[in-house]
Amino acid sequence: MTKSKSECENLMNAALPFAEQMLRKHGEFFPYGAALKVNGEIASVAGYDGREQPLSNDIVRLLKDGFVKAAKSGEYKATALVYGVKVVLPSTGKKSDAIAVSLNHRDKYSVTVFFPYQLSNGQLSFGDVFAQKGEADVFSSK
Repeated sequence: MTKSKSECENLMNAALPFAEQMLRKHGEFFPYGAALKVNGEIASVAGYDGREQPLSNDIVRLLKDGFVKAAKSGEYKATALVYGVKVVLPSTGKKSDAIAVSLNHRDKYSVTVFFPYQLSNGQLSFGDVFAQKGEADVFSSK
């Protein structure tokens, strides 16, 4: 496993539990993020645009803009953007709710990992995790 993939997986594993906690407690979660700083520290990242109930897409854009700015300044090695989506499951072709984790690393590693889930009476169960090539839109190609 490459160092960039390993660092992204560690970042994802640090970020993911908050989404699980919010789903169990509230049945939903607002997009949020985490970043691996150049010193190895993991920072939690949130976005707020002044509205009590902002659109998720607006918060995703706000977080991504912040990631890009911090990446350009050399503050981050890797980022994880966590948000909710509807996906078509590769195994069945059926639609499912999922937690998406968009991972980007300065060493040109980018992937989005999907954690399909079902929530019933506060019980959270996960389906088969799958991934796809990421957008690679946080760290500019130099």
